[in-house]
Amino acid sequence: MPELIVYLLEGRSVEDKRALVRDLTGAVVKNLGVPQESVTISLVETAWTDKGKGGVLFADMKAR
Repeated sequence: MPELIVYLLEGRSVEDKRALVRDLTGAVVKNLGVPQESVTISLVETAWTDKGKGGVLFADMKAR
């Protein structure tokens, strides 16, 4: 049973997340030869104020 965990910054629409889950599932089925029903995908969203890169919060990068 393949399981994927995808970390995302918050703010994407449900439609975008549906499409991502569908496409990732298809890729796993195609490349690993497993049934679609066996693929589990978790989307973990993080607030822009709770993640940083290079010493700067992503929330501060958006303002640039």
